[in-house]
Amino acid sequence: MTSSTPAPLRLGLRQNLPQFVLLVAVNALVGGMIGQERTVLPLLADQVFGLAAFTASLTFIVAFGVTKALTNLAAGALSDRYGRKPILIAGWLIGLPVPLLLIWAPSWWWVIAANVLLGVNQGLTWSTTIIMKIDLVGPDRRGLAMGFNEAAGYLAVAATSAATGWLAADHGLRPAPFLLGLTFAALGLGLSTVFVKETRHHAIHEARTHTPTNGDHHDALTGRQIFTLTSFREKALSSASQAGLVNNLNDSLAWGLFPILFATSGLGIARIGVLVALYPAVWGFGQMATGGLSDRWGRKRLIVAGMLLQAAGIALVAATTGFTVWVIAAVLMGAGTAMVYPVLLAVIGDVAHPTWRARAVGAYRLWRDLGYAIGALIAGITADLLGLRAAIWLIAALTAASGIIVAIRMYETHLRQPAPTPWNIEDEHPSRPGRRADLPHSPPRGRKSRR
Repeated sequence: MTSSTPAPLRLGLRQNLPQFVLLVAVNALVGGMIGQERTVLPLLADQVFGLAAFTASLTFIVAFGVTKALTNLAAGALSDRYGRKPILIAGWLIGLPVPLLLIWAPSWWWVIAANVLLGVNQGLTWSTTIIMKIDLVGPDRRGLAMGFNEAAGYLAVAATSAATGWLAADHGLRPAPFLLGLTFAALGLGLSTVFVKETRHHAIHEARTHTPTNGDHHDALTGRQIFTLTSFREKALSSASQAGLVNNLNDSLAWGLFPILFATSGLGIARIGVLVALYPAVWGFGQMATGGLSDRWGRKRLIVAGMLLQAAGIALVAATTGFTVWVIAAVLMGAGTAMVYPVLLAVIGDVAHPTWRARAVGAYRLWRDLGYAIGALIAGITADLLGLRAAIWLIAALTAASGIIVAIRMYETHLRQPAPTPWNIEDEHPSRPGRRADLPHSPPRGRKSRR
C-alpha cells in the first residue's frame, strides 16, 4: 500500500478532521487573495487610473469572472484526471504574481492581467478545496462541510477587505494593502505542497459503496451530458446553477460599484472598508450555521429565503443614504447570501454521482462565477446610462426573480428516501430497450424500481 492511500479509508468529518481543518485554513487563504482587492481596486480605478466610465472601471471584474468561470469548469475534469492536490498546487503557483502586478501596475491593463491570473488561481484553488472536502465527509454532512468551507473563504474576504481599507487610509492605496495578498499566496503554496493530502481515492471509495437506484448507469455519461444536466436539464442542478450565477451577479455589484457609491456619498476610505467587509463577514459567519441547518431542514427553503433577503438588502442600498442604514443593508445581504452559498453546493453534491461530481461542481461554478462578468457588464452599462442607483435597483429585481425561479422549479434534494438519479440513461420505453433516453428532469413519482 502506498503512503498516499489512507488505511483504513473512511468517509466522514470526524474521521478526516485534521485534513478537513487544514483545507478550511487553505481556503481562508484563497479568500484572502480576493479580499486584497475588494476595497482598494475600485478606488484605484477612480483615483489613480482616472477611469470615469463605470463600465471601464469594472473591466477587472469581467476579466476575473470569465477566467474564473472557465477555470472552474476545467478544474473538475483536471482533478478527476490528475488528482486534487496537483491542481491545488498549480492554482497557488499561478496566484503568486498577482499582488506584485497590482503593486507595480503602470496602467489599467496590468490590473486586468493580474485579474486574469487571479481568476485562474481562484478557479483552481477554491474549486479543488470544495471537491476535496466533499470527498472527505461523505453524503451525511455535506451541507455542514460546505458551510465551513465557504465561511472560511468569505470571512477571510471580509477580514482582508477591512485590513486593506485601514492600510490604505494610513499608507496609501499601494503597495501596503497588496503585501497581504503576497503573504497569503506564499502560505497557501507552502501548506498545499507540504501538508495537504490527496483525496481522490475517497471519491472512488464512495462510488464503490454508493447504492444505485432505478438502474444506475452513471459510467456512460459523457462530459457534455454532465454539463447539460447541470446547466439546463436536471431541475435541481440547473436551478442551483442559475441561482449561483445571480448570487455572484449581485456580489459583482457590491464589489465594483458599492465602494464608488459610498465614496461619492462622502464616506472616507476606512468607513468604506467597514461596509465592504461587513457584507462578506456576515456571509462568512452565517454559513457556519446555514450549511448544517440545510442538512436538517432541507436545501430549497433556505435558498429561496436567502435570495429574497439578498434582494431586500440590495434594494435598501438603492433606496437610502447613510452609513448606519447601509450597515443594515450589508447585514441583510450577508445573511441572505449565507443562506444560499453553501447550500447550492450541497445541492450539487446531493444530486451528482461521486464518479462525476467533480465535473458537476465545475459546471455549476462555471455558471456561478460567470455571474461576476455578467453582473459587471449589466451594472456598469446601466450605471453609465441611467445612474448608479438604477443599476442597483435592477440587480435587486434580478435577485428576487432568481429566488422565485428556485421556488417554482427546484425540488428538495436532501431527502431521507432515495434521491432522484439524473445519471440513469436507460430508455423509459420498454418497446425500444437500449436507446439512450432523455435524462429525467425531476424526481420520479410513483414509478417502481427496476429489478
